[in-house]
Amino acid sequence: MKTQKLFLLVAIAMLFGCVQNETAKRVIPLEDFFKNPEKTYFQISPDGKNFSFFAPDNGIMNLFVQQVGSDSAVQLTFEKDRDLSGYMWANASVLLFLKDDGGDENFKGYAVNIDGSGLKCLTDFPEVRVGLIDDLPELDEEVLISMNKRNKQLFDPYRLNIVTGELTMLAENPGNVTGWITDHAGVLRMNTSMEGGTTTVISYRESEEDEFVPMLKVDIRDEFSVSHFTPDNKKIYAKSNLNRDKTAAILYDPVTKTEEELIYQNDEVDVGWIAYSRKKQKNTYVGYTAAKTDFFFLDDDTKTLYERLGKDLGDYEYRIVSTNKDESIFMVRTFSDKTKGAYYVYDSDSDVLTKIHEVSPWLVEAEMADQKPIQYTSRDGLTINGYLTLPANINAKNLPVVINPHGGPWARDYWGFNPEIQFLANRGYAVLQMNFRGSTGYGKEFWFKSKKQWGLTMQDDITDGVKWLIEQGIADEEKIAIYGASYGGYATLAGLTKTPELYACGVDYVGVSSLFTFMETIPPYWELYRQFLYELVGHPVDDSVMLAENSPVNLVDNIVAPLFVAQGANDPRVKQAESDQIVKILKEKNLDVMYMVKEDEGHGFRTESNRMDFYRAMEMFLGKHLLGIEGETEVEVEDTLAAETAEM
Repeated sequence: MKTQKLFLLVAIAMLFGCVQNETAKRVIPLEDFFKNPEKTYFQISPDGKNFSFFAPDNGIMNLFVQQVGSDSAVQLTFEKDRDLSGYMWANASVLLFLKDDGGDENFKGYAVNIDGSGLKCLTDFPEVRVGLIDDLPELDEEVLISMNKRNKQLFDPYRLNIVTGELTMLAENPGNVTGWITDHAGVLRMNTSMEGGTTTVISYRESEEDEFVPMLKVDIRDEFSVSHFTPDNKKIYAKSNLNRDKTAAILYDPVTKTEEELIYQNDEVDVGWIAYSRKKQKNTYVGYTAAKTDFFFLDDDTKTLYERLGKDLGDYEYRIVSTNKDESIFMVRTFSDKTKGAYYVYDSDSDVLTKIHEVSPWLVEAEMADQKPIQYTSRDGLTINGYLTLPANINAKNLPVVINPHGGPWARDYWGFNPEIQFLANRGYAVLQMNFRGSTGYGKEFWFKSKKQWGLTMQDDITDGVKWLIEQGIADEEKIAIYGASYGGYATLAGLTKTPELYACGVDYVGVSSLFTFMETIPPYWELYRQFLYELVGHPVDDSVMLAENSPVNLVDNIVAPLFVAQGANDPRVKQAESDQIVKILKEKNLDVMYMVKEDEGHGFRTESNRMDFYRAMEMFLGKHLLGIEGETEVEVEDTLAAETAEM
């Protein structure tokens, strides 16, 4: 194995020597990109005396706490099989964290004291998923959570005592509620529900004694998302695109049912979020993302704070990721397209900014590539925004290219450090990410143009990006791959079946192969969104011809390029059968397909060793089919592949 790997690295280095202009770039070990950070996901405690973070223990991300100013930390969890999924401070002495089993996404909630004692599961129920509604910062012993304990398809709100474990159901989901909203006192005041799959109903009540009454009905293409209540708990701040294309920050009166004030709107993109200070009891800024994220400040002190941080942090992007209760001590994260950045603690009382930790110090910024915002025009005249990453110090002409459509699909790509992108660029590939129609953040008209367009105009936007790269002279049209995860995996399969002439190979990571079986096997807690999927993707009966024509599993005869498929056996969103069925057909036709299944993973590989296996296999696969690196790479790749399922 080591001999084969060395052969690949030497071959890549030789390729680099042929195409680089001046300074030879080091071929960075794959492990440097994809191993766990030394420490990450830092948060400051409510009293500002400690900070918490994730760090690996034998390759598994566990939870630690360290006193501010101390050099040593206390390990709170000792997981051996799977990374923790997330955590929060419940109070100054207790942390809560989430963990699922093998990627099944049935997250359970746990509590642990900052000295490592008292570790216990608070929601130890089989096949139940817990979510946070309100952390109740004014109450040290309680939080509000949602669980589908009573009905797997529905989430009810509960008050959870983190000391005793006592659970109190606050309301019973009537059968269509998709979310619960509290005021600043932690009282359930609003909820959102689905009506017919195409309408969102926002309901409101004055107090806990009142019934929820519909306040607003929102069409499928519109958005009205409550951010938080005003300090007096009488009105609400929301993101809304009602009567406008781009989502704006507004003040809304739920009693008169009127928009009272436009807080901020951007002509190019949607508002992303509205930041609120509990201490000041006021909004501090509005965040939005065009090519990069920017802020519109609503509070002079907050603007001054960010300007102060900028003086020391220079050209890096930076974010305040947490603060203590009195908002005097801040945890700050830096990053750029070339680094995962570092964490700092800023004490505003003493005006001292202290660096805590570099996330991945083994990655050298000077060796990374620029991620440049780009635009191109689709065949029907839409502006498609995206990012192009070119290998450093290489003439950007006739390069091997990896096309990388994002998942979702109702999501978007952002500017910032992406280990996949930097890894591929280091190996000599140009990488194109595009926010095709249906991507979020660019207004409702751009988003809604994706209606029933899986494999159609959504795919055309990807294809037009490939052709744009060729026209620019950047892409070697004989050396183009397509790689994506989830919807991006579907787009990979659609690319290989719809435009087989474009791609030399493809990598499908937990992707949908049949639009019929995908919607037949959605998780129970997605059931309320079934009609939404029928409306946006297609109805299995009314739109059966269209769905059949755009299901890659039905178009396998069009595939001529080699395909690598990776799948988690416990994936609740895109079941293993999605990958099984297309791999089986390809193998029966003796087409070039490789299949990796990880039995302890879900919708994406979280465990470090599994990630390494996947990226090693992808490196070999792309090296063979794009760079022409021959040798016994097939045997080496197969060493990392899981055994195929028995029925295949």
